[in-house]
Amino acid sequence: MSAAGSLPAGGDGPATGPVRPSGLLDVLRVASVVLNTEGRIVLWSPQAEELFGYSAREALGRYAARIMVHEEHLDTVVKLFADVMRTGVSWAGAFPIRRKDGGTRLVEFRNMRLLDVQGDVYALGLAVDQSTVRRLEQDVALSTRMVAQSPIGLAVLDVDLRYVSVNPALEQINGIPAEQHLGRTMRDVLPLVGVDTVEDAAREVLDTGRPVVARPTTGRTPADPDEDRTWAISLYRLEDALGSVLGVAMSVVDITEQRRANAETETARRRLAVIADASARIGTTLDLDRTAGELADVAVPELADAAAVDLLDAVVRGRRSTLGPTEPALMRALAVRSVDVADVPSAADPPGTVTQYAPDRLITECVRTGLPVMVPRVKDEDLARIARSPEAAALLMRAGVHSYLAVPLTARGEVLGALDLTRSRTPRPFNDDDLLLARELASRAAVQIDNARWYQNARDTALTLQRSLLPSHPPVTGGLEVASRYQPAGTTSEVGGDWFDVIPLEDDRTALVVGDVMGSGIPAAAAMGRLRTATHTLASLGLDPAVLLEHLDLITAGLDEAIATCVYAVHDPRERRCTIANAGHLPPARVRAGHAPELLDLPTGVPLGVGGVGFSTTTVELEPDDWLVFYTDGLVETRRDPLDERLDRLLTLLGRPARSLEEVCDLLLRTLHEPDNFDDVALLIARATTPPDA
Repeated sequence: MSAAGSLPAGGDGPATGPVRPSGLLDVLRVASVVLNTEGRIVLWSPQAEELFGYSAREALGRYAARIMVHEEHLDTVVKLFADVMRTGVSWAGAFPIRRKDGGTRLVEFRNMRLLDVQGDVYALGLAVDQSTVRRLEQDVALSTRMVAQSPIGLAVLDVDLRYVSVNPALEQINGIPAEQHLGRTMRDVLPLVGVDTVEDAAREVLDTGRPVVARPTTGRTPADPDEDRTWAISLYRLEDALGSVLGVAMSVVDITEQRRANAETETARRRLAVIADASARIGTTLDLDRTAGELADVAVPELADAAAVDLLDAVVRGRRSTLGPTEPALMRALAVRSVDVADVPSAADPPGTVTQYAPDRLITECVRTGLPVMVPRVKDEDLARIARSPEAAALLMRAGVHSYLAVPLTARGEVLGALDLTRSRTPRPFNDDDLLLARELASRAAVQIDNARWYQNARDTALTLQRSLLPSHPPVTGGLEVASRYQPAGTTSEVGGDWFDVIPLEDDRTALVVGDVMGSGIPAAAAMGRLRTATHTLASLGLDPAVLLEHLDLITAGLDEAIATCVYAVHDPRERRCTIANAGHLPPARVRAGHAPELLDLPTGVPLGVGGVGFSTTTVELEPDDWLVFYTDGLVETRRDPLDERLDRLLTLLGRPARSLEEVCDLLLRTLHEPDNFDDVALLIARATTPPDA
């Protein structure tokens, strides 16, 4: 069976007792016939009966040539028989026979002379259907050539799992000559392969007959002693024609390169999946801290066991930063993420802190050069260059950090900071594929981080401007106790133009103003400041509220197409009333003892800046302890609920048991202002007090 080498099944020792017969003779169906010197049949086997069609009763005693040989070859066969009987030299050949049923068949013969104890001579004839012989020869030849020339490693193991046959391909795979396999087990020949798994599978195949197909096994052989390789091993039970178990056939295919290619394909697929995930998850808002956190969330655990996102402090402040060879890096920590490794987050800088890293630190090298820094296998001396301090280095060592990677965050040609990655639980060190993925993530995230930091700088500027323009009023002015709040829009939106004001007037009167400039950002804040200044000036003239709004309308029309809504009210404590005019704003609410809270019924008017429409003044009573609540639309408007329902909710909250004005401001903001509301809120509550001379 093998061109390389083989042993008899069952081992190389002699048989010590009866063994089961081989099934090969049963496959051939060899017919045996014994003739006397006259050529008459004296013995006739059942196989002969099957081959020639004559029963023993019909054949015994008859002249063999008459029933075993075709008449055309009778003379030739008689001569050959005579030669065998005379000389004792065996003869073999093929002749056609005529069966009892009249059919013909080509049969191979083997004839030899026999001698019994009395000295009598007989002839033994063995006959086999030639088509059966040819088929078996072809099977053997095909098997032998396939085994010898197959690129797949092939072997036969006996029932004791010892090598019986090994082909040249398996010699090459194992790096061991065939003769050194024979009679030995896998454990003897290949101790560095997963022998237990293979032998257990082979025994199961021997017991059940169920084959094992393409089971992967990894190990090292003398053919490649320095590298792990992977093979697909298949096992099949061998049986003879009688069903006797002969052993196990084993095929071995080296799939190392295929596994590597699959691993590379899987790595590429994972990389694309991570990049796609990053595209969807990073930059969902313009909040700098959240964007950095999204980058860290994508990196852990897909790429690293821990990740930190740090920006140069100068970059966060809106300035460019370049580091010389001996300059330290001042880094602001924005985000830290890790799997369940307690010491790694403790070693990182807490988000929001600013830390100075010495010039020899790896993160400093990364942001100074704009190039990644990778330490596949971290040594103890490397930890001192990774951590911010000896204490942090000790924490990283205790956490088992064994691989490190830092990639720069570069956007629009400027290095913003770095993405720091470590591995502690993942046994595989960072490699070039990980570096490629980390650089891709950092490149995509850096643009979003740059957008967020510029937006945050602009928003901070606008918010500072707006807060500087809002009033700082005393809690009690004239005949009013006042509380107010300003809530900027959510971090995903720009600063709006909402404002409020409390303006003391003559005779203890007080002007109350709430307005909203449409738009956002610095232009809206600047327009709000100009309108507030104009309102102060006009209020000092003692104008009727409607007249004052008409002047503001003209001023607004000249502010680069600005449009604003506004409510202007003047409280007179002596008259215990308010005169109010509205320019397209939501109506104030009034809260009175013994009455349900209500929205004031005021002419709505049109927004300032529209022009061409007059305003009207309404007078409402305001007794001591009565409240007026002014607000902008950011408090009550949402994208989901009807405005009427939200206004009813406002009145319900105002109807709760009496609290301080400050508590009510907090309650309204906490309950009504939703986090995803992209509009800012101005809230002003005034409570009438008893005049001192009343």
